[in-house]
Amino acid sequence: MARQPTSGERPTVKDVAASSGVSATTVSRVLAGNYPVSAATRARVMKAVRELDYVINAQARALGGGGTKTVAFIVHDLVGPAFAYVGQGVEQQATAEGRLCLVCTSHGDPERELEIIELMREQQAEAVVLVGGGSDSRSYAERMTQAARALDKSGSRLVLCGRPPLGPDVPATVVEYDNEGGAYAVTSYLISLGHRDIAFLGAGEAGHSTVDGRLRGFERAHKAHQLTAPPQRTRAVTFDRESGYQATRELLAGDRTFTAIFAATDVVASGALVALREAGLRVPQDMSVVGYDDIPLARDLTPELTTVHVDYEELGRTAVRYALNRERHALSQHTMIGTHIVIRNSAGPPPGPRTRS
Repeated sequence: MARQPTSGERPTVKDVAASSGVSATTVSRVLAGNYPVSAATRARVMKAVRELDYVINAQARALGGGGTKTVAFIVHDLVGPAFAYVGQGVEQQATAEGRLCLVCTSHGDPERELEIIELMREQQAEAVVLVGGGSDSRSYAERMTQAARALDKSGSRLVLCGRPPLGPDVPATVVEYDNEGGAYAVTSYLISLGHRDIAFLGAGEAGHSTVDGRLRGFERAHKAHQLTAPPQRTRAVTFDRESGYQATRELLAGDRTFTAIFAATDVVASGALVALREAGLRVPQDMSVVGYDDIPLARDLTPELTTVHVDYEELGRTAVRYALNRERHALSQHTMIGTHIVIRNSAGPPPGPRTRS
């Protein structure tokens, strides 16, 4: 009679072999599915697997060349809607490519990002997708370049999704969107409506690629129209509702000559709208508000938000597709996805002097 594992003891390949009356090598071949085995033998082995509740050792299987290949997805957090949509695109494409998607959070810590990348290299992830803005400091770029080369050497791939490239010779797939161009377009739209004093809620710690890109677009639009973006109208925010609310209250506590607000995300814009409503200001009659991202929230706000559309799901899908099929997409390892304005009801011409409070 075959030995039965004792309570608390995990069954092994040898236990399955003994129970099914075949060799351990045959069991391994059945479980790997990479060698011809008779139907009767396969049935006996799988019956023993079920009876013993045997769990395949995924690490050993990976070392043997089998198992499910993985794509790692590293993101700031799981709360931000834009991150969630990129993640959905990554997961959809990973599944379509027959890969398992692993989700890791960095909480905005560059050190943690690098630690996770190294861990994913050790785990033999086929691609490591790094999502969202990153630091542009020299030391960070140098260490990320080293990480990209280490992944490449091990047969993996670093994917920069929604952030600029590290350099021309760095082995990484880059799929970014026109961050600066979107900010330029929506600011130009406000200027075309007649606004000359526009507040910007989105500046933050210098060196963050997403923040810097949107601020550059805001300032470039002013320069293109021979205007000056007043620094006193710029407010540093974190990309959440409360930060948008508090920043708007601070602006309203000063002089109210500004006539429009460009919030760097739709979530920040939602907080700005609450602060304006509390102050008795109508949107867009008294104050225009625009956002960035075009997440579903933008259509649920009152009024519906004019914003910049970014196809975040396509960003995630493209990142995985290009990284896993590098030979087919050899010329597309640095791709820019376009953005465009979605005009709704939150922006209009500036109010006349008699209607301003």
